[in-house]
Amino acid sequence: MLILDAKDCENIDKALKKYKKKFEKSRTLNQLRTRQAFTKPSVQRRKEILKAAYRQQILAGKVEL
Repeated sequence: MLILDAKDCENIDKALKKYKKKFEKSRTLNQLRTRQAFTKPSVQRRKEILKAAYRQQILAGKVEL
């Protein structure tokens, strides 16, 4: 649960903007999306290894964006 300290004189738009930023930083939406479907640990590991290899290729200059 997110708690937002809103002052009495604060504009509702500013309070909403603070809430949205806090919600984004908490990564609640990402957690919900990952919990929707189970991924096997081996598949998750393979995906992480492929991402790391791709990043290394970009840093080495072999792959252009």
